[in-house]
Amino acid sequence: MLVGFGFLGAFINAIVGGGGLITVPALLAVGLPPATAIGTNKLAAATGNLTSLLTFLRAGKVDWRLLLPVLPWVFAASVCGAFAVHLISPQILQPLVVGLLVVVLVYSLWKKDLGRVHKTVANTQKRKLAAAGLVTGLGFYDGFFGPGTGSFMIMALLFLGMDFVRAAGSSKLLNLTSNTAAMLTFMWLGSIHYIYGLIMALAMMAGAYAGSRMALSRGTAFVRILFIMVTSILILKNLYDLL
Repeated sequence: MLVGFGFLGAFINAIVGGGGLITVPALLAVGLPPATAIGTNKLAAATGNLTSLLTFLRAGKVDWRLLLPVLPWVFAASVCGAFAVHLISPQILQPLVVGLLVVVLVYSLWKKDLGRVHKTVANTQKRKLAAAGLVTGLGFYDGFFGPGTGSFMIMALLFLGMDFVRAAGSSKLLNLTSNTAAMLTFMWLGSIHYIYGLIMALAMMAGAYAGSRMALSRGTAFVRILFIMVTSILILKNLYDLL
């Protein structure tokens, strides 16, 4: 079960994020406590994100120069989020997450040309600071809870003028940073099941490579459609959990 769900989760996550929607429930289903399931997922997801990042990087679809200055903030915020999950239930964020996902979905459907082509926009200091603040906040959220992080990060990068494929590739650098920070924190807190984590990690490496290759070959139109589908599923899943 961990192999199949790990592959599928990483495949989807490599393209548009949202893989935690599949992998975290799988880890809970084998009997792990919530904090340990989240920590174990960080271990597996870090390997998948590294595989995706290297694949997109080789294709020239990662804008690492733009993102490099914000990585330390994302790392630190994710560490704080990983500590917080041991003190506060992640479920308190679900109503906010649902609201934000609805905004992302509506905007994506309304703005039909969003992310279709990579374009240079006037990235003013104010615009860069807003994007930096957003991805830093997402670093905390990724360490604390996680589902939906990829969708939010891609939207933040679309806001900076990237197309869907470049945004998907660049988001992996942010995701890898926050995953690694959270993983190290969960390791320190003893909240990782290494056997399950490594089994899922191997499957997620394969899934991440396959997903990244498909995103690169199918292009922005395919990624946009999948982005809308996964965001819709995330909304329904979070609404179901709230009821």
